[in-house]
Amino acid sequence: MRAGEPLGYAMVALAATLFAVNGTVSKVILGSGIDAEQLTEIRCAGALLGLLLIALVTQPSSLRLRRSELPVIVALGVIGLALVQWSYFFAIHRVEIGIALVVQFVGPILVALWARFVYGEDVRARIWVALALAVTGLLLIVEIWQADRPDAAGLAAAALAAVTYAAYILLAERGVRGRDAISLSAWGFFFATLFWSLVAPWWDFPASRVDDSVSLLGHLSSSHLPTWALMAWMVVLGTIVPFALVVAALRRISATRVGITAMLEPVLAIVIAWAWLGETLDPLQVSGAAVTLAGVSLALSSR
Repeated sequence: MRAGEPLGYAMVALAATLFAVNGTVSKVILGSGIDAEQLTEIRCAGALLGLLLIALVTQPSSLRLRRSELPVIVALGVIGLALVQWSYFFAIHRVEIGIALVVQFVGPILVALWARFVYGEDVRARIWVALALAVTGLLLIVEIWQADRPDAAGLAAAALAAVTYAAYILLAERGVRGRDAISLSAWGFFFATLFWSLVAPWWDFPASRVDDSVSLLGHLSSSHLPTWALMAWMVVLGTIVPFALVVAALRRISATRVGITAMLEPVLAIVIAWAWLGETLDPLQVSGAAVTLAGVSLALSSR
């Protein structure tokens, strides 16, 4: 192992942990009466301010935007950031966090298939094994043969999250060819915030609820925190810090290794949701999650 690699893996593992906790924090906020659109709007606006500050302090010249970049960056902001976050929040409000995340993490398999059939890239034959594993695992998770299977709208939103997550990967991969990840994300979140400001105008935001003290639900239901504190955690420790950790890790380990290590997130999210909210998956669903994540690991290593 080369010097710096252990630190890179540790950074990604910490980022995955923060993202996993953020899933439960976000579900608590959604339970307070803030809907998925409003929560996405807050997260995008908060991330924009944080990333903009980082860019202004470290490299202000990087924020210059070229007209030729606009189509990719606007698509990244609307499809890859605004819609992927909304669909994830909508999904976790209706189904278990672990189910939503595992379905969303099928995105890298879609990326590999896109690379093979649209870009014509050389993708290893293992992608077909990965696809078979993912589909098998998803069937076990959804338990389609059961009458009381997970909420259909929640599953549809999780599927949309997988598609938009794949779009995010492809658009970001193209975007970073011409600029650094911080400024790219800052502009992406700008257009994501602009999109949601048009869809859900700020004057309709239930500002009075921000000061409300809300139950932390589940095993912590007797504890309360103000909604603004949970939102601050979501923006700072659930978005900006883990993102910065992943970007820093990419300087030490390859993107493929980052992607595979980041799959700790759905595993940790399942454990955290169980310990905090009391959410559980039956043994068959847990097996399905493991099979799906194995398929995603193969897909990530196929390019």
